[in-house]
Amino acid sequence: MEKSHELELTQMKKLVEKLGFSTEKYGDPTLMRFLIARSMDTDKASKMFVQWLKWRSSLVPNGFIADSEVPEQLEARKIFLQGFSKSGYPVMIIQGCKHFPPKDQLQFKKFVVYMLDKTIASAAEGREIGNEKLIGVFDFQNITYKNVDARALITGFQFLQAYFPERLAKCYILNMPRFFVSVWKMVSCFIEKATLEKIVILTNEAEKNSFIEEIGEETVPVKYGGKANLRAIQDVEVPVLEG
Repeated sequence: MEKSHELELTQMKKLVEKLGFSTEKYGDPTLMRFLIARSMDTDKASKMFVQWLKWRSSLVPNGFIADSEVPEQLEARKIFLQGFSKSGYPVMIIQGCKHFPPKDQLQFKKFVVYMLDKTIASAAEGREIGNEKLIGVFDFQNITYKNVDARALITGFQFLQAYFPERLAKCYILNMPRFFVSVWKMVSCFIEKATLEKIVILTNEAEKNSFIEEIGEETVPVKYGGKANLRAIQDVEVPVLEG
């Protein structure tokens, strides 16, 4: 690690302590994510880290979200965990046509944590390092107006930005219908520039082929031109990473 980063990490640890919290449980790769997300500003990174600690203890008091806490969301079988891309990132697929605006917003928020935590845990071999990233794929094929849920998309991206900084390697959007373009433009207003730059909307066959090439056909499901079977996230066993 560069010496300049060592100085910033040391300073961040001290600032977190001043705010009444500890970084003891977390390695430097975790702290670096917060520093990178805040352009190496130690004051802003420390505050962001403390906000994350408070949020986790409030929404995820047990350290993880159990399947039993999100039954309605799991019942839809709309999230799939596909293994790893060629770059070594776990690939999570979300099928929009199986999603309907939830009546229970708290359960949905917990579900966002459940799927992000589980995808990250699948990248950790036994023990989390702290710098694991993921690839997200939204499939909007066959969605109707009943599936449209701008609030859910905004919640997902805001959670990624505020509480899972530097976890997103790339996000692909497949089969976006014309009627959804205006919804996406509105949602985009709530997404930070750094996150928007990681989002790729596939609009033609050449882009789809690049997507398969980048992910790897052994991981991409048959439905999208690859060779893999879809695996619902609740059917995939991963180590539980607390905290």
